[in-house]
Amino acid sequence: MKNICFYFEIHQPLRLRRYRFFEIGQDHYYFDDFQTEDRIRGMVEQAYLPAIRTIAEMIRSSNGKFKCSFSISGVAMEQLEQYAPEVIDGFRDLAKTGSVEFLAEPYAHSLASVYNRSEFEQQVKLHSKKIEALFEKKPTVFRNSELIYSDEIGEIVSALGFKTMLIEEVKYVMGWKSPNFVYNHSYIPKLKLLVRNNKLSDDIAFRFSDHSWSDFPLSAEKFIRWISELPKSDPVVNLWMGFEAFGFYQRAESGIFEFLKALPYHAMEQGHSFALPSEITKKFDSVDSLTSPYPNSWSGEKDLSVWNGNDLQQEALNKLYAVSERVHLCKDAPLKNDWLKLQTTDNFRYMSHFDAFGTHYTSPYEAFTNYMNVLADFLDRVDAQYPTTIENEELNELLKTIISQENEIATLEEELKKARARKKKEE
Repeated sequence: MKNICFYFEIHQPLRLRRYRFFEIGQDHYYFDDFQTEDRIRGMVEQAYLPAIRTIAEMIRSSNGKFKCSFSISGVAMEQLEQYAPEVIDGFRDLAKTGSVEFLAEPYAHSLASVYNRSEFEQQVKLHSKKIEALFEKKPTVFRNSELIYSDEIGEIVSALGFKTMLIEEVKYVMGWKSPNFVYNHSYIPKLKLLVRNNKLSDDIAFRFSDHSWSDFPLSAEKFIRWISELPKSDPVVNLWMGFEAFGFYQRAESGIFEFLKALPYHAMEQGHSFALPSEITKKFDSVDSLTSPYPNSWSGEKDLSVWNGNDLQQEALNKLYAVSERVHLCKDAPLKNDWLKLQTTDNFRYMSHFDAFGTHYTSPYEAFTNYMNVLADFLDRVDAQYPTTIENEELNELLKTIISQENEIATLEEELKKARARKKKEE
């Protein structure tokens, strides 16, 4: 018997508009609303809504035995709220079934875990609050942008209070080990690690409608048979993919939704069950630790090179994160909002020479030029708030003081709330 863990990623960036050099200092609006809305509406109609309806039906027809989890970036949630609130309603309905779990991630689907710890921590907390506000579910499992993971990042995630983290199946990390077990952080045993099964996940996400694939066509019965043929000792099968695989990359006419709907029947017929990430790490002990001294991901060569592998990307990233302390100090809401959006990983992937997935630019150089024009205007706005004549060390100390004061206020407010509750109970 296997425990099948489905997880779906939902992220859509805000597309930058064509921002010319002469606009720097003149126009502070950077985004192409028309292109963003067109992209999200297309994704909603072809993939998100049909897939949500399919999953709702799977949960009902299996009497709640089918389970799955979602990681929805903060910028994607904002777009869905604005352009497709019916999708948010659909997720709310799924949340009420008790068969769905929502995961935490950096709000902006950013690379902050690699470039700025403080920013990373703030984004994770912001994202968790957003999930709780929309779906009344507090995330307890963490999934980083693009499944980026290293020992250092795992340490930060553990310090934030998470007990489970999702990671990619990477050869130099796994070695001979199977992804179908529960593992733990290399020196923090309490942080459990779940590992994506690359082959089986990609069979659905990328190969399902590929007529040249040796296993085409893929039926639910065949797929579950593959799972049944795994070693009996393997307790978990982690199937993780982008939610747009259903209906967008694998079109409805390919039979992908019928395949998905048939999975619970064939799985339960073979004695397999479905489980949420938080359930798996409670049910199974870790069999070993995993060590990853360098950040890895689920994209490209399983490293970070699709986002920072060339000089263009590195210059853009370094200039962006160089002002993080200044942005943290400011109270300018529009500036802080732009700061989040400019951090999305897609902005830097479009500058890749070998894997600019999803780009709308004609070349990496065009993507870089456009982004740097936007960034130049953004940096001018930051400099107007906190001039570069102020040293970063001074800003760091000021920021630490502000954060300390905010934490102290939050603690006092919580104590006051408890005292009032006690008083009310006594009365």
